[in-house]
Amino acid sequence: MTPTVTSPPRTENFTRFAWGVLGANLLVILWGAFVRASGSGAGCGSHWPLCNGEVVPHSPQVQTIIEFTHRIMSGAAFFALLALAMWGVRLFPSGHRVRKALLFTVVFFVAEAVLGAGLVLLRLVGRDDSGFRAFYLAMHLVNTEFLLAALAITAWWSRDSAPLFSRPNWFVAATLPLAILVSISGVIAALGDTLFPATSLAEGIRQDLASNSNFLLRLRSAHPFLAVFSSAYFIAAAFTVVRGKGEPLTRNIALGVVVVSIAQLCAGAVNIALLAPIPLQILHLLLADLLWIALVLLTMQKT
Repeated sequence: MTPTVTSPPRTENFTRFAWGVLGANLLVILWGAFVRASGSGAGCGSHWPLCNGEVVPHSPQVQTIIEFTHRIMSGAAFFALLALAMWGVRLFPSGHRVRKALLFTVVFFVAEAVLGAGLVLLRLVGRDDSGFRAFYLAMHLVNTEFLLAALAITAWWSRDSAPLFSRPNWFVAATLPLAILVSISGVIAALGDTLFPATSLAEGIRQDLASNSNFLLRLRSAHPFLAVFSSAYFIAAAFTVVRGKGEPLTRNIALGVVVVSIAQLCAGAVNIALLAPIPLQILHLLLADLLWIALVLLTMQKT
């Protein structure tokens, strides 16, 4: 009697939903940046999860609407992630790498929620220019990067055609800590732009160089140099993959890293020249997140 062969599960719908959950979390992150840039972080006071002591704020001000919208979006993203995790447990067997990636995703999302609540409860919002706020935002950013990486890996590994993970190319893998470093400098620069806006580029440079200026302004000038250096490294790493014998999909990801790196540099330069208007800050962050996701995927490829 011929044994029955069980075919692997078809996971296209799960993969699409996983990418959708990643997209939803990107929207939450971008709106969170808008909350910070617009000075709306204290829109719900020092209350969490309530908003100004109410489940639904009555007669809210604009800042309250902005902050409360971010909380609603975060809640929706959580339920989407919960649905993804339950689906993944049903679809993939115990010990499967997608299950492991989902576990990390849930852990990082919970940490993200706790860190977000801490911003409100510790009152690290509004005009607070303390070193602790800068450190806390950097810690928040690193967790956000890990969350996006875990979601991207979940979606990538869930494909029916996904190959087994091979030993990474360390020249390419080194892009990840470098990307985190430049992102931390970026969040500090963005905080400085929000708290100490300049009326001209010349005034901004004087602020950065003044001996009595706030530490956020003195650190702000490091970000452009780190961004240029890291982008050059990202492009060099990507070209080593393009010139290699990897699969066409791997080379396409590498080319994506090159394109987004250049776009990120251009957006950053315009952002500085125009004194960091909020829409450009949001675009700059979006490109940074897309570049991070592309670098994570590139590191996972066999090159």
